[in-house]
This record gives sequence, C-alpha cells and structure tokens, in this order.
Amino acid sequence: MSGSSVAAAPAPASGVETMTYREALRLAMRQEMERDERVFVMGEEVGLFDGSYKVTAGLMDEFGPDRVRDTPISEEGFVGAGVGAAMLGERPIVEIMTLNFLLVAMDQVVNHAAKIGAMFGGEVRCPLVIRTPNGAGNQLTAQHSQSFDGWFAGTPGLKVVAPANPADAKGLLKAAIRDDDPVLVIENLPIYKEKGEVDLDPDLVAPIGRAAVAREGSDLTVVAHSFATVRALKVAEKLAAEKGVSLEVVDLRSLRPLDVETIAASVAKTSRVLCVEEGWPSYGVTAEIAARIQHACFDDLDAPVERLGMAEVPLPYAKELELAAMPTEDRIERAALQVLELVR
Repeated sequence: MSGSSVAAAPAPASGVETMTYREALRLAMRQEMERDERVFVMGEEVGLFDGSYKVTAGLMDEFGPDRVRDTPISEEGFVGAGVGAAMLGERPIVEIMTLNFLLVAMDQVVNHAAKIGAMFGGEVRCPLVIRTPNGAGNQLTAQHSQSFDGWFAGTPGLKVVAPANPADAKGLLKAAIRDDDPVLVIENLPIYKEKGEVDLDPDLVAPIGRAAVAREGSDLTVVAHSFATVRALKVAEKLAAEKGVSLEVVDLRSLRPLDVETIAASVAKTSRVLCVEEGWPSYGVTAEIAARIQHACFDDLDAPVERLGMAEVPLPYAKELELAAMPTEDRIERAALQVLELVR
C-alpha cells in the first residue's frame, strides 16, 4: 500500500524516552506499520480527525488513507471487515471509540474472530487487534463508563490484555499485532495522559500472558490491572510512608491467558491478598482471581481473599455519586487495612 507524500519524522530506534500512554500506543503502531506492510488501522475518526483520543495522530499523514482508514459509525460492519481482512492475511488494528460500543459487534468478536482458528482446524487464523478504552470517572454516565473486561476475558480463543503504564502499552500492543490470534487491547481513558519511560527498541515486546510485580512488598498482595493498578501503587506508596505497611502490587497485564504462577508466588510470600478491578465484582475478573488463589494458595492464606470493584449499579452522572461507586484510592486503602486487620 502506498503512503502519503507528507511523512512525520521517524522515531529514534534506540534508547529510552519519557512519553504518555497514548504516545506509547502510537509509537507501537508506527513501528509495526513500518515493519510489516500488512498492518493497517481502521476505525471511526482515526485518520482525518487523528482519533477521538489522538492516539492515531499523524498516522494518516505518514502512511496514507489506504493504511489508516476512517470508517462509518458501524462497529458491527467494520469489526467484521477487520475479521475478513485478518482471515485473508492482513493484520488489521481496529479502534473502537469506547469498549461500551464494542457490544454492538459482540457477534463478530465472540462468534467469529475468537472461533475461526478452531472452526477451521488451524488452517485459517485471525490476527486481528481491537484497541479500545474503558473506565469510569469522567461523568460519561451508565452507557459509556463500563468495564467489560471479564466478559471478553471469559471467551475462549480471544486474548485480552490491559496495560497499566506506557511501557506496557507499547510492548503489549506490539505483541498483539504480531500474534496470530485475535487480541483485545483494553486501554483506559484516565491513563492516556500518564507519563512513563518507554524503551524505543522496535523489536522489544511485552509477553502476553505474563503478570508483573509492579511493587514488591511483604504484608499484603494487591492484584489489579489497568487503572486499578495505578490506584493500588499510589495506595502502596501512601501506606508505606504513613503506616509502615508493605503492599506488593501484582499487575495482571494479561487477563487471558492469565499468569496464575506470579500471583501465587506473591500470595505465598504475603499470605494475604486483595483483588481490585474497575468492573463489577460479581462474575468478574476478581471473582476468577479469587477462585484461582483459593485453589493454588489454600495453605498459604492467613485471611480470606478479599475483592473490591465498582458498585453494582448503572453508573450515575452526578460526580459525588460516581465517585461513591468507584474503587477509589480511599476505598482500596481501607480494604487493604481491613485485610491486614488494622481497621474494622
């Protein structure tokens, strides 16, 4: 596919640079589009408008409209087009404006993309990447503030990752683009502006299916992903400074496949665990984690596995009510102290 006559300056090929989460995602796409001409981007407003959240800013100028394609407001249609392109050997990156809108294309994701490899006996694969943000806290109300991580992570054949920092945003997106199976990359609205150090190496990817110990500790394990990890790290820093409490934070990074070994090793060390998510706890990610911990770490636990998530209500618009429903830092702190039996 031919590129545009207007090209952005190429990114440095080595070293470490501080950048935002959205810039790290853009770097990953640029590097993979330079590496493999089969990689292209499609979605609502990804080209001329530079993306709803400016993640794809400049890519149309650099690679042209054939490889950065604006689509109609029809998620079922363009996700289906992405599935077909992937089956024919292309490597599409489909951007959905928000995870809530992916519900319109659930049939394409769950009944087609996730099942193609098995239904065709492995002779046809579906190397499709779907990028989409989720999360609450922006007063976007009940239909635009949901976290369906657990829904999609429960789908066999679909890989699901949720980076919590710029380095993992770059590394996991690159790994997803190179994967021969469909991968859902769940981003997060509040994290887009967060900054961190990112390795510029175009060959460096973060492995799908491996959690990371984001902060080492000895008193309590907090298992989280996405924005819950960001909050947990802030709570860990505060409790260490104010109360001498040592929290170990395990960032899941990948929801399917799930790295139980890293979680179990941490729980075996601390003997207490709090699982945090932005989704609804019932039938959610923390429910699965709690079940896995109970099976793998039964003899290591000194207290029941505790969970914290979004209040199980349609999220209200009023800021005070929205905050009251969310797993904020104050709620994580109190839940951690309760598991440690330091408060009632």
